[in-house]
Amino acid sequence: MDQDAELAGRLAKNIKQLREARGLTQQQLAKLAGVPRATWAHLESGAANPTLGVLHRAAAALQVSIEEMLSAPRATCQLYARDALPTRSPGQALVRKLLPDPIPGMEMDRIAIPPGGRMTGVPHTPGTREYLTCESGELQLVVSGERFKLGSGDVAVFRGDQRHSYHNPGKQPAVGYSVVVLARVL
Repeated sequence: MDQDAELAGRLAKNIKQLREARGLTQQQLAKLAGVPRATWAHLESGAANPTLGVLHRAAAALQVSIEEMLSAPRATCQLYARDALPTRSPGQALVRKLLPDPIPGMEMDRIAIPPGGRMTGVPHTPGTREYLTCESGELQLVVSGERFKLGSGDVAVFRGDQRHSYHNPGKQPAVGYSVVVLARVL
């Protein structure tokens, strides 16, 4: 197989796999990319010889780099060791990112707070929503001066653009998960 045909086949396989992973049809992705559906079908068939502009639009629609669309196939799973994910220690908490690759407009963190520990949240952009789930222990959420007590399995949903803080009033360590859905900035 010559290099051009191998590259076209790799592009086709990667684009189809990325589209299917997102649960979208060819028509939906073509619309997102601003190309005719026939062009998208040709990309997935390996019969296309796309321009750089078409590759750029396809990559933007799939939210990947052009390099990722052209790269050699990788395993469909990648394992990240616990220590490979970034952590920070605001206040008395340990916050660990849950996603190794960013998802535009979303943040997901694991928050561990020792007994009596506190952490002050940073208000996000206006319109942001935050979802806090208590996995174990007790968490007290303070949002704009109002207090909410969360036990294991409880979820609090609040505007993330307000002043907020987290506290563990219990005698055991508390673990929670924060999902922040950032407001779209136009």
